[in-house]
Amino acid sequence: MSIRVHALMGLIFLMCFMNQQVTAQRPGINQDEAKVPSFTLPEVLKFNDGSHVETVDAWESKRRLEVFDAMANNIYGHVPKREINVDFRVTSSWEVLNGSATRKEVRVIFGDDEECFATLLVTLPKSRSQVPCFLGYNFHGNHTTTDDPKVAITKSWVRDRKSPSTSGNRANEEGRGTSASRWPYRDIVEAGYGVATVYYGDVDPDIHDQFKNGIHPLFYEPGQTKPKKSEWGSIGAWAWALSRCLDYLNEDSGVDGNHVAVIGHSRLGKTSLWAGASDERFWMTISNNSGCGGAALNRRKFGETVAAINRSFPHWFCDRFPEFNDREVDLPVDQHMLMALIAPRAVYVASATGDRWADPRGEYLSLYHSNAVFELYRDAALQLASPAADEPRRTQLRGYHLRSGKHDITAYDWEQYIQFGDLQLEKSRGDSKK
Repeated sequence: MSIRVHALMGLIFLMCFMNQQVTAQRPGINQDEAKVPSFTLPEVLKFNDGSHVETVDAWESKRRLEVFDAMANNIYGHVPKREINVDFRVTSSWEVLNGSATRKEVRVIFGDDEECFATLLVTLPKSRSQVPCFLGYNFHGNHTTTDDPKVAITKSWVRDRKSPSTSGNRANEEGRGTSASRWPYRDIVEAGYGVATVYYGDVDPDIHDQFKNGIHPLFYEPGQTKPKKSEWGSIGAWAWALSRCLDYLNEDSGVDGNHVAVIGHSRLGKTSLWAGASDERFWMTISNNSGCGGAALNRRKFGETVAAINRSFPHWFCDRFPEFNDREVDLPVDQHMLMALIAPRAVYVASATGDRWADPRGEYLSLYHSNAVFELYRDAALQLASPAADEPRRTQLRGYHLRSGKHDITAYDWEQYIQFGDLQLEKSRGDSKK
């Protein structure tokens, strides 16, 4: 039976948002639950031929592939078939956090000429030989995640921040530590986890440059000047490079390669979800305030829409996605199917009360409407009602919270992710004893 979602459902939970900080209304953008249209979601457990999935094997052997292809064809794009060399080189290492952790910089080299590379910053506790690890992009350069003076300043293109920390799209010393609140290294290390981060602009600059810079040109065929219509945009490229960073972490003797969680905030939350769906080696996938093109259902047309995101960021998705501007109902997929692709691995989605542009209700509903697939793996069903602010909800394989506050990633968010990771580790240990 088709999943029918009515605007009335959202009204039941409107009181949850009465005291939220409301984003300034933008012309033509709906932020009123009463105006969310009725819609029917594509059935995640319905084969393209109309028959239904009944077993885990049927999901894994056929239907999951259908869903993945549909999402790649219409939203994120496929990785080109051409292969390139990727090498790793540790360029520096030292002790941090009063000697309780080690830190290293790893150059991830794309292609053969060593001119295209990203710098992976890896911080690991010394308390254990192999540790689970969080892996995610940062927005402004590794040096902004910490006040550590040894962390190199990125030489890649950066977005000017209207502050002394950038000049002429280049980073400088003034930016050191300016994003440290988003990367609580001490808390993560003390919890027994490692953390690896890389500046996303090292992989592909976040600007519509017709894909002339970053890694895209390395994959072009002779005479090609831009990705094909159903090939990746920037989000696809960023996700692919996260898998290459995972390749390195699987080689690092200090990392438990079977327990690497991919994490991202905002547009990088969209990226982490696609990375988690694309690479089944990721142990856990975390989306923080990812909104449209990430965790939020497109068909709700609440906050940022498909048309709005494609107008503002035409380089993020494949060229077929704009065909669905103002035509979300014609998409053969929606974001609950992205959640389903991650099963049976763990996925955590987080929203913020003051981030209505990202549609917190729609982010939760994506997770809720992945119930059918997760239940194949005996995960408990989520309830339709969204949890209240600052009251996390978890099943064995899925987690969600609505944090009080604005569009950001905070210590509170990290506390939930670490706790959820601990639960997953306990489950892994229990499963290994069976």
